[in-house]
Amino acid sequence: MPHGVHSALLQRISTRPDGPLDITWLAAETSRLPLGRIRLRWEPASRSGWDVTTYLGLTTTEVLLGSWPAAPDDWPRLVRPTLYEVTGLCAALSFATDALDLSNRLAGV
Repeated sequence: MPHGVHSALLQRISTRPDGPLDITWLAAETSRLPLGRIRLRWEPASRSGWDVTTYLGLTTTEVLLGSWPAAPDDWPRLVRPTLYEVTGLCAALSFATDALDLSNRLAGV
């Protein structure tokens, strides 16, 4: 990671199984994650590989989404399925929430 950052914000996941993870570096003083966003953090493992952790932003807190201790150098391939499923779920929940809100407004609730 570049100097002065401690993690990265996941921006996009390629639809290809071997595609890239697009990220934005986060500065050390970055505040809490926005709802539905994923933070990645990786650092060299004590013996070999990388210790990778991911956090999911919820309304009032962040939760540990996953942890992969001593992941191999190609760790993005290892964590990609989990990140892809969670981002899809968050998008579906956001869409369903918007539809419910619209339905309630139209019904005058």
